[in-house]
Amino acid sequence: MTTLDQIHLEKLHGDAYAIFDHALKACDIPTAFDRHLHFEGTTMVRHPSPVVKPVTVSLGDYKRVLVISFGKAGLSMLQALLERLPAKIPVRGVCSSPKLPKKRSWRIRYFEGGHPLPNEDSFDAACEALKLLKRARENTFIFFLISGGGSAMLEMPLDGKISLDDTIAFHETLIASGATITEVNTVRKYFSAVKGGRLALAAPEAEKLSLLLADVPLKDLGAVASSPTLPDRSTPQQCAEILERFHLLEKFPQSVREYFEGLHLKTAAQPMENLQDGQEAFARAQFDTLLSNHDFVNAARDHAQALGYKVVIDNSCDDWDYRRASQYLLKRFHELRREFPRLCLLSSGEVTVTIDGPAGCGGRNQQFALASAFNLAEHAESNVVVLSAGSDGVDGNSPAAGAIVDPTTIARARAYGFDPEATLARFDTCPLFTALGDTIMIGPTGNNLRDLRVLLSAE
Repeated sequence: MTTLDQIHLEKLHGDAYAIFDHALKACDIPTAFDRHLHFEGTTMVRHPSPVVKPVTVSLGDYKRVLVISFGKAGLSMLQALLERLPAKIPVRGVCSSPKLPKKRSWRIRYFEGGHPLPNEDSFDAACEALKLLKRARENTFIFFLISGGGSAMLEMPLDGKISLDDTIAFHETLIASGATITEVNTVRKYFSAVKGGRLALAAPEAEKLSLLLADVPLKDLGAVASSPTLPDRSTPQQCAEILERFHLLEKFPQSVREYFEGLHLKTAAQPMENLQDGQEAFARAQFDTLLSNHDFVNAARDHAQALGYKVVIDNSCDDWDYRRASQYLLKRFHELRREFPRLCLLSSGEVTVTIDGPAGCGGRNQQFALASAFNLAEHAESNVVVLSAGSDGVDGNSPAAGAIVDPTTIARARAYGFDPEATLARFDTCPLFTALGDTIMIGPTGNNLRDLRVLLSAE
């Protein structure tokens, strides 16, 4: 490869990272709050949509105001709300997020919830949240601040006999199963005391507003943190089908397996628990999506266009296996760049990884990137790069958000003594990309709007 080729590839690396970075910065949580609500004294004015008339809520009329915030953006969302709430509002609450803040409000109980697997703080946060909610009455207003990752960070089994260790094993089995996030969360709803609308059901008389950061397709908002405050639209039969298709029951710990077997899902009627309270609970509930994956990918599109690229967005491989997604996107990419040499193909959403043995350090974005690198190696003379990274700043069990690859990646990896094929099979991609200097290292962002794949080519 000539020096000029190296310069061209370095420029593409820089552009790919700039597109991803711009999209992250454009999806600022405080700015999103300001678009959706503001306060006039103790009156909250909501702006659900530019085409919907603002809605006013007099928080001063409520004796208690509660905040339940959880997920990867739990701290960011809580801080944004507390900075905007009038000082006169008597707020109390719970926050479960990936880390504890240095500066804490005495009105909030903070927990360092686990992710991707729940931990003891996840249990304690769920217990504390339910205690607060069960004391809520008509004179209570509740803010639910919900973001992706909340399924693990706020958790408690419906069956009190199931231990934390068995709950962790349950979550671990689901994550490694290859099921889509919607399928995983359908199963979680039948396991958990705080999912499938049960947080809303815990406070049926109170007025409730859920503010969401959607790390799922907008058509399936019920999958955000396993739908803790929205009505559960799934059926027992759907849960049973997922358990059977992925052979999950035999992989679960005995206590979890016995619990699901006792539900008799295949023959169960639609859950009727708290039906009367449920009608009231959800009648008193409102929902706004502050930010979504659409905001993320559209911001990436705008910056790529500003850099002079022809932009094509293709999200059709959302929830596909990472290998299949890589093959599909690269085939489309190579076809498109024949017509548009300076091309940016964007794809948002998540790919799936099925782990059937011991795994190393990595995640779905780095798996996708390394799988794509094999394809790019066949185009050695092309100026092309592929970046895949998560908006939360964390990819699987690694410290990276993702990685970037080009036609030289496989050869450079071999020169450093790596076996790329074996690395991919072991799900141990992070050490390889770290050695090459091609990881995307940004740290936890306090946000979570799914993943972004950026495929770039230049003349």
